[in-house]
Amino acid sequence: MGIKEFKPISKIFWGIILLTSLNFFPGIHSVGYGDITQVETSGASSKTSRQDKLEYDGVRASHTMAQTDAGRMEKYKSFINNVAKKHVVDPAVIAAIISRESRAGNVIFNTTPPGWGDNYNGFGLMQVDKRYHEPRGAWNSEEHIDQATGILVNFIQLIQKKFPSWSTEQQLKGAIAAYNTGDGRVESYESVDSRTTGKDYSNDVVARAQWYKKNGF
Repeated sequence: MGIKEFKPISKIFWGIILLTSLNFFPGIHSVGYGDITQVETSGASSKTSRQDKLEYDGVRASHTMAQTDAGRMEKYKSFINNVAKKHVVDPAVIAAIISRESRAGNVIFNTTPPGWGDNYNGFGLMQVDKRYHEPRGAWNSEEHIDQATGILVNFIQLIQKKFPSWSTEQQLKGAIAAYNTGDGRVESYESVDSRTTGKDYSNDVVARAQWYKKNGF
């Protein structure tokens, strides 16, 4: 019997494989904007750590706070994963911002009306600032997470243009800082958190994201 001619696998087949991969391996979303596990971080400051009455700071404190929020975060996991796929953002990063901004809703669900923080300037799980954006959706909705993640992606793109010589991971960290303080206030990688809340925002969020990455996101 002769050898039959080999026929290349169709593009449709590979498309199915890619979509299946996106469903089964959420971490694949991190490819476009860097690998969160490779971003260097010093973790939470003592000021941030004291919010949970922790007697230690740094990465260990960030991990502890992320773990504290993990049970509440599960309620939003499907929303987070849907938005992560849409924006090609690591779901662990979204979860980490939710943890830092609202403790997965724990500090804003009881306001009047619910969902407001930062002297009624920040709205929702990810605290969209009404002074710069018109909040969309309910405070704990997928629409809100989608809007906030879109804002983060915009900052990633701005930081990429502002600091083209930074590595992808450095740009991701810079964008996380910009999400809190604005891209104009990110002046160098060495001082990336010098003008963020607690002077630790991106370091804390990165450390929380690394914990979520190892624990289901």
